[in-house]
Amino acid sequence: MTADAALTGLADGWYALSLLYARIEAQIERALQASHDLSVREYSLLVVLGRQHDGVGGHLRMNQVADAVVLSQSATTRLVSRLEDRGLLSRYLCPDDRRGIYTDVTPAGTKLLDAARPTHDAALAGALGQAAADPELAPLVAAVEALNAAAHHPA
Repeated sequence: MTADAALTGLADGWYALSLLYARIEAQIERALQASHDLSVREYSLLVVLGRQHDGVGGHLRMNQVADAVVLSQSATTRLVSRLEDRGLLSRYLCPDDRRGIYTDVTPAGTKLLDAARPTHDAALAGALGQAAADPELAPLVAAVEALNAAAHHPA
């Protein structure tokens, strides 16, 4: 195999992965918007912030949140502000460093996240099921399923 053929194969794999991601995200977006008035990004932010805990390293700074939801820091700040305006998040000063600001999910945010999780999971499963029927995407779906199995049943 020539270097050009290898690069073309790599590019084809990347485009297939991009296609799978776009299809899944679009299906989840439609489901979350229709049932919970949430975007995929808003849902992801609630999930990330909902995993925080008290204790060392339990709360994330805004730059860590931005990395976790794959947005710029300014876009993350705008997203947090929107959800804060809806009463789903609250912000407070870090007790150890007055320059740091933490963000927590409010009880209303937790309630919405709990209600939206089954919708998200069903949309994800549906999107993966549809993608598995596409010969170009089926190997990627199998890889996602294998990662999930490995995470839940480590060797």
